[in-house]
Amino acid sequence: MTEKTTLSNFEEYENPTIYDVENNTYMDDVKFLEKWAAQTEGVIIDLACGTGRATIPLAAKGYRLIGVDVHQGMLQEAVKKSNDLDLQIEWVKQDCTRLKLNVKSNLIYCVGNSFQHFLTNEDQDNLLTGVYKHLSEDGVFIFGTRFPNEKELLVENELEYWKTYIDDRSENKVDVYTISSYDSLKQVQHNTTIRKYIYNNDVVDELKTNISLRYVFPQEMERTLTSNGLKIVNVFQDWNGTTITNQSNQMIYICKKG
Repeated sequence: MTEKTTLSNFEEYENPTIYDVENNTYMDDVKFLEKWAAQTEGVIIDLACGTGRATIPLAAKGYRLIGVDVHQGMLQEAVKKSNDLDLQIEWVKQDCTRLKLNVKSNLIYCVGNSFQHFLTNEDQDNLLTGVYKHLSEDGVFIFGTRFPNEKELLVENELEYWKTYIDDRSENKVDVYTISSYDSLKQVQHNTTIRKYIYNNDVVDELKTNISLRYVFPQEMERTLTSNGLKIVNVFQDWNGTTITNQSNQMIYICKKG
């Protein structure tokens, strides 16, 4: 069994290859962003860009991007994936709560629910302050985060099946499960992801990683964005632009300088 013994909020990203296998097929947000990119001039900033899941496809359409992430391993994978392509991407290792790029942008985005990695009010404010400073006067900030509905938060610390895929290296089947618990005082959900590697119907290895995610309620989000100089233009429940409801799973925000 392979188990991480040091709890940190980067465990889930220590193997960028696994991250890509489990997440790279999701493209709804990229298609949405492409519509906004088509209306945008100048450089586009991708905050918490990871391995470039959204950065690279947009750059492949001819747009110029800056991809920012604090995790060296994820950025190295992004560079590796884009090295042989003729793309206009600048990869920057930087903490998004201390953003300093010396550039203004008409479009900044933060996808993959990365907003939830900013666990405190101070971190959220610092992130949004950086966004405000780097937005041009008519610039747009787009981000998504999970909606704190009852189903999402009323977890019982039980094993829950997520997905199955085939590991490219070992060719073993991988069953992925999660266990979650919610801290109501801090509005933080603590998640353990368990990956069971299966060969001939036997579990031959198991990998456990931990991650903590902050949840923000809609009224709280409105106050947070407004206090950091950002005006909400629209809020959707998905990347198709569907109106948000009490049963939504996501909150997709379109913001401008207020």
